Amino acid sequence: MMNQAATPSASASLPDLLEKQLQQKAIAYQLRPQSACGPLAQQVQVCLLSDAEGMLLTLIPADHLLDLKALAGVTGRELQPVRDQQLQEILSRYQLTHLPGLPVLVDSLCLIEQQLLAHPRVWLPSGLPGWTLELEQCALADLTETATVNTFAVPLSNIECTAEGAEQDHEDINTAVQNFTALRMRQRLEETIEIPPLPSTAQRIMKLRVNPDSTVEQLTDVVETDPSLAAQVVSWASSSFYAAPGKIRSVEDAITRVLGFDLVINLAVGLSLGKTFSLPKDAPERTTSYWEQAIYTAATIEGLAKVMPRDRRPELGLNYLAGLLHNFGYLLLAYIFPPYFKLICRHMEANPHVPAHLVDQHLLGVNRDQIGSWLMRYWDMPTEISSAIRHQHDPVYVGEHHLYANLTYLSLALLRERELGDGPPMVISDDLLERLGLTRETAEQAVDKVLNARDALRKLVNEYQLGWDR
Repeated sequence: MMNQAATPSASASLPDLLEKQLQQKAIAYQLRPQSACGPLAQQVQVCLLSDAEGMLLTLIPADHLLDLKALAGVTGRELQPVRDQQLQEILSRYQLTHLPGLPVLVDSLCLIEQQLLAHPRVWLPSGLPGWTLELEQCALADLTETATVNTFAVPLSNIECTAEGAEQDHEDINTAVQNFTALRMRQRLEETIEIPPLPSTAQRIMKLRVNPDSTVEQLTDVVETDPSLAAQVVSWASSSFYAAPGKIRSVEDAITRVLGFDLVINLAVGLSLGKTFSLPKDAPERTTSYWEQAIYTAATIEGLAKVMPRDRRPELGLNYLAGLLHNFGYLLLAYIFPPYFKLICRHMEANPHVPAHLVDQHLLGVNRDQIGSWLMRYWDMPTEISSAIRHQHDPVYVGEHHLYANLTYLSLALLRERELGDGPPMVISDDLLERLGLTRETAEQAVDKVLNARDALRKLVNEYQLGWDR
């Protein structure tokens, strides 16, 4: 889900019902802006879960992951995050839009992660966007006097991908397939998980891409052999995002007058590859849809690359394709590990403060970035693409084709600041900007220019989704 960033007002006050409940328990607190919070270890992450027996509120440090399997071991219950509709109904009673860390709000038990009690002061979600409740340890104890203390969360510092290269990625995927699927191991990993070959349309388009003598007529011929792809290209060229004068009447018209040779090649490859896998039927609630994430990221990468110094600017077409495919590992994850994909979705719902690839890593020992990168190599896609996917969450990556990975990271981080996309904020360092030849101001102007066309981008998202379904 894509929302506007919430900006806290200069002052705020709790709704009367919340205030009265805190007063009844004589809980001393200070209402602080989120920016004034202490370390993540002292910030509280809240999750409301339920099963047939009722609800349970969990409080964990924000630098931990709520492990549903560990929670089941502690409680003897198979708890799942409360569905969004039910949660909103609960919050609306108190005129809130966000879940506060107050057990008094719901008729439920409360479970606190042991590590939270090690700090003299903590910051709880207040239920007001951008504001927290600062509590001394004694106040937290009073607030949760009927709560149970236990260990059921995992420090994020304990979750890491130790693979340093493609060979180790291959081994990690192999191990995960052995441990978490019923597939028999064969001689080759590629045969074991039965990945389909690169689609024929994509093969033909990629041959045109590497041939310096390729013509618009050749690309038109390839696109027109796939009716749904042809309709998609014409539809994109006709969209308000490109503001083409006059009506677009053919694929060749779309290429020559509006989109250009390189963009059509990358759009066609992205759509063609996407059709090899279905979108999962299950998905985490309150997260950005697959194609929204893909289109916004691709558009942002393109915008950032255009304002980079020419001597540092990587190939624009490949940048766009890296954006379209950056989360392709999500589709492959659902394809390879269907029984565990549901568990991944529920963990993402319970841990919106944790990057999705770390949830994968914790549960499977391999993550979507590794899997997506491996698939690009298996399909003999450009190494720039596999590198961008593999290192998209590493802001200090300076290895082969690092500009593509760095641009992908920066795009995701800038969109995250505007609450477009999922997961916690991503740090944008001066070193990262320097490698790309950008200033913070220039980067923000580029992404804002893209987002000024948000309505047109949404239409493109819908068009891409229709192209997928054709």
